[in-house]
Amino acid sequence: MPMPLEYRQASADFDRFMKDLVTTSMLTSSHQAYTMLQAVFYVFRRRLTVAEAIAFAGVLPPVLRAIFVSDWRLDEPQLPFVARDELQKEVRAFRHDHNLSTETAIEEVAECLKRHVDARSFERLLAGFAPEAREFWKLDRT
Repeated sequence: MPMPLEYRQASADFDRFMKDLVTTSMLTSSHQAYTMLQAVFYVFRRRLTVAEAIAFAGVLPPVLRAIFVSDWRLDEPQLPFVARDELQKEVRAFRHDHNLSTETAIEEVAECLKRHVDARSFERLLAGFAPEAREFWKLDRT
């Protein structure tokens, strides 16, 4: 069986994602965008069951999948979803000494993520999640 294309071009796809995130967020470096991405993923992951988190990781490109599951502590309690402003504060508090996440970090990561995943698979997955989890990735919040 040949190597899947998604693994063969994982680094190039990740580089494109990070450039997109830097541009979308108007941060100045991929290092800043990486920390913001980690924070958004961490805040979301903390609110999922293990099964939901594994399913979510499964629709991500390989490097994003690895970032989503990295440093995962399975003994960490699952948290409830809270108001968007509280979630944004939690994003900004993640590794706070090295975090320059924007006030709209979740939306910016969501916007980029939706451009870099299979849209049908992503939407089908989210359709099976709780409304709060779907709302986390919603772009049009009006």
